[in-house]
Amino acid sequence: MKKIRVLIIEDSSVIRQFLEHIISRDPRLEIAGAVETAEEALRILVSVSPDVISMDIRLPGMNGFDATQRIMQEQPTPIVVVSASVEKEDLKITMNALRAGALTVLEKPTGGTADDYEALGERICTQLAIMSQVKVVRRRRQTETVPRVGDQKPTPSATDYRALGIVSSTGGPSALVQLLGRLNADFPLPILLVQHICGSFLDGFACWLESVCPFSVEIVKDRAVAERGKVYLPAQDRHLRVESGFVRATCGHPVSAQRPSGTVLFESMAETFGCHALGVILTGMGDDGAQGLLALRRNGSYTIAEDESTAVVYGMPGEAVRLGAATESLPLPAIAPRILELVQLRKEDAGWSRLPQF
Repeated sequence: MKKIRVLIIEDSSVIRQFLEHIISRDPRLEIAGAVETAEEALRILVSVSPDVISMDIRLPGMNGFDATQRIMQEQPTPIVVVSASVEKEDLKITMNALRAGALTVLEKPTGGTADDYEALGERICTQLAIMSQVKVVRRRRQTETVPRVGDQKPTPSATDYRALGIVSSTGGPSALVQLLGRLNADFPLPILLVQHICGSFLDGFACWLESVCPFSVEIVKDRAVAERGKVYLPAQDRHLRVESGFVRATCGHPVSAQRPSGTVLFESMAETFGCHALGVILTGMGDDGAQGLLALRRNGSYTIAEDESTAVVYGMPGEAVRLGAATESLPLPAIAPRILELVQLRKEDAGWSRLPQF
């Protein structure tokens, strides 16, 4: 079996040696190169032809964000960010790297027992192996052109929508910037969001998302009263649910190996709102959210899955389409316009003039 070639970009000799050690002993992987700077990585990228890249963020000279942009423009390669991200600037660079095309972010080893290092090493190697299979595409400057979605779109009916639920995973941060950025600042619904991300990066992700979209972002630690035009995320290692008139962060078993789980969110929305919800499932590995989206559609809500033509990883939206959970499958740039069309239809045909209430 052909081994997966990994290029390590890491300026710390200690961390670089750790990564070399865990990768060299993993039977799935082999080291294509290990360098200290992004500039050196770019010089050897073509010659070593890695299948996947382990990318540090704070590097001497060019940082991880700029390096990710260059790689995705010149020789698209799956990138896994391995970062401590303990400082505000590191968090910003990390999130912008995800926006630029990096697939996921993992924590650097920062101490602990030998067992901790063993578990972390296994996790890093597994993610490198998985992400090496993602077919990344060349990144160009975004345009405002919205692709046509065909003439056979479903005809929506006016209804009093109460909330918008969004679920995303691998490739999600970049997709969320595009989706949320195309919604108006006066968008009239609360936005309930499940994004699979390492828990230690959650606060940084929330701050970054607020800085790049027109909405304020709140991490729900217990419960919150939902407000329109605001994004709600669950606290670390908690599900996000709608219960008893509140948005709640709750314990519970992982679903589809995820906590938070998009299926938990969508099922609670289906139970609470019936046909009065909008559900969107974006790029992501696995199948989380698909069963929940199906519950929403069965209750009469309008559901959208990102089309394969734009999804970085078509796992989650593809499973939703396979189950018949999506009212409609749309390319990413067309999703926000459809949501705004649905909300406008509600306002005009239902005579809506007040804030939606749970």
